[in-house]
Amino acid sequence: MTAKLRIGLLVSIILNLFLARALVAGYASLRTDTRMLNAGSLRIAGAELSAADRRPFRRALRQARRAMRPTIAVSRKAKAEAAALLRRDPVDQVAALAALDRARTADMAVRSAVERRAVAFAGLPVADRAKLADAVEHRAGRAIPGRE
Repeated sequence: MTAKLRIGLLVSIILNLFLARALVAGYASLRTDTRMLNAGSLRIAGAELSAADRRPFRRALRQARRAMRPTIAVSRKAKAEAAALLRRDPVDQVAALAALDRARTADMAVRSAVERRAVAFAGLPVADRAKLADAVEHRAGRAIPGRE
């Protein structure tokens, strides 16, 4: 066997092992109840809830986002405007920053509405609210002072 053929074979084997591992990991994550959600930290924190409580919690957050669709559209439009302004020569920094400020304000309004809805969610027992609080705390990367 030539050296190039051996190297090609080795690379092929490594890539196939990597692909096989990725497929097994993906299958395993789909089969478990504790998979991560691709959403904001509250929805990810909601993954810690029991299956019975998780569905209504997700529904409540989805409804809050749905109610904020016009604000989400404002954010997207402002981000697109900022991107267009950054592509121009010369760059209008004041206008680009103003567009980004509008986007940030809209994003914070959406986040605030979703967080309010999560906190107002009344269907959770005390133990599940504690799980949710622990998950939010963990996602924030901060421990509460005096708590171990």
